[in-house]
Parts: sequence; structure tokens; C-alpha cells
Amino acid sequence: MNWQERIVIDPNILVGKPTIRGTRLAVEFIIDLLAEGWPESEVLRNYPGITSEDIQACLRYASKLLKAERVYPLAV
Repeated sequence: MNWQERIVIDPNILVGKPTIRGTRLAVEFIIDLLAEGWPESEVLRNYPGITSEDIQACLRYASKLLKAERVYPLAV
């Protein structure tokens, strides 16, 4: 599954935050729910407009961003 098919960035939706295609649900919102301990089944029950694949796409998107992040130590 390709996350690019499910995650969109549109400046007219949530000020350009990444969202699940066809919704106004931000990737960060879904990640936060999972981080708070919500099981996937509970997310899907509360937000019936999304699928398990959408949740996986959110996780893949977050993973991509973290892999691209670079940290440079400051010289002391």
C-alpha cells in the first residue's frame, strides 16, 4: 500500500496539514489517538469514514518524516 494514495496536503484543508484523503482528519490527530492508547478498532468505530488502510497510511507517513529527520549535535 502506498501512503501517497491516502494522505493529501491541501492548503485549503486544515491549513495544509496532512489529512486522510476525503476527510478533514489530520494525520497527527490519528497518530495522537493511537499514542493515547486507542485501539485501531475504537478509532474506526468513532470515525467510520476511514479504514484500517488509512490508519496504516498515517503511520507510514509519520515513519517517512522521522526517517528524513536529521539531528546535528552542537559543538560544545
